[in-house]
Formats: sequence, C-alpha cells, structure tokens
Amino acid sequence: MIKIAPSILSADFARLGEEIDSVRSADYVHFDVMDGAFVPNISIGLPVLASVRKYTDMTIDAHLMIADPRFYARLFAEAGADIVTFHVEAASDADIRAAIDDVKARGRRVGLSVKPKTSVEALFPYLPSLDLALVMTVEPGFGGQSFMPDMLPKIAALRKKALELSLPFEIEVDGGINPETARLCVEAGADVLVAGSDVFKAPDRTARIRELRGQ
Repeated sequence: MIKIAPSILSADFARLGEEIDSVRSADYVHFDVMDGAFVPNISIGLPVLASVRKYTDMTIDAHLMIADPRFYARLFAEAGADIVTFHVEAASDADIRAAIDDVKARGRRVGLSVKPKTSVEALFPYLPSLDLALVMTVEPGFGGQSFMPDMLPKIAALRKKALELSLPFEIEVDGGINPETARLCVEAGADVLVAGSDVFKAPDRTARIRELRGQ
C-alpha cells in the first residue's frame, strides 16, 4: 500500500497536537527542517521534534534541508525522529557516509534526497546503505509549490535501480502532491508521498489521505 506523509509545515502550529491527531490515518508525520542557509527559509528544529515525539507514536519522517547534516543528523535521531533524511548536495561524500552511519547507529532509518537540479545518479552510490530515497518535485524551502512533472523519470530510475540491485529502500516524493500528481508518482514507482497543503487544507483530511493512496 502507498504510504502518505502529511507535512506539518502546512499545519496550524498553534494547534499542532490536534493537527497531528487529524492525520492519524496517514503513515508518517513529515517534519521539514530548514536552516535559512541550505534553503532560503527557516522552519522548525530539535525542540519541536522532541515535543512531537512525546505527543505521538506516529512515525516521524524528518527531512533536513540544512547545511551541516554531518553534525545534525544524529541529533534529530536522538530527539526521536524515526527516519532522518538529508540532502546529497549538503555534504561531502565522507560526511554523507558518516551521517548515514550515525543515524543507523542510533537505531533509526536513514534517507538521502536530491533537489530538482541534481541528477538522481548522485544517490546511486549510497543506495545500499539507505532506507529511503527522496525525490524533490519542487525546489526545497517553501510549501505550496507546483509539481514538476519532469522529475518523474528520477522516480522511475530509482525504481529500476532498486529492482536491479534487489534493494528494499522506499522511494519518497515531496512537492506539489495532490490526487492527480500522486497517481503519476505511483505509476513511476513511488512508495511514499509527502503532502502538505493538499492534506491540511482539505475539509476531510482522512478522506483526502485515502484519495492520495488511490483508494
């Protein structure tokens, strides 16, 4: 079954606990971290994640859009993220591999992401070590952007590589997801769909999550 990860970037932070409860039928809570350096926006960080961890038993899917994942990835793992994903563009090969090891050493799952302008092949050397590969279908940094259909071949390329190497990592897609683009991503090979405004602006969030799954 396709997994849905509502992004709390689109939630009402004055009522964050209630907002998370409203999407309990989803599979993951997507937690976007922006530092104002790697991307031109600042969002939320470790204290909020630690609070969310105390509040919910849902899987926390932390997406680090930050400039120093070598230092921070382990901290988000320790704060309670179940999945810690960071960007291949944000660090050297040595630091990427060290951050992967740091997250796994803490018993958490680890993911790696590419921006739209980065070739998906940049992920290939790391795939045997990953639990998740994230394809950005918008430029990271802001919610509510339009889906980039020219990113679909990246999803297909990851699915092909996973089959070739018999690797079990999940393929996640983030950006501009709605029922129509969700179908395109699933057809291309996606397993997990991140949806922010499409879920949190829906009058019936449970129904929208089902619709995104194709049910």
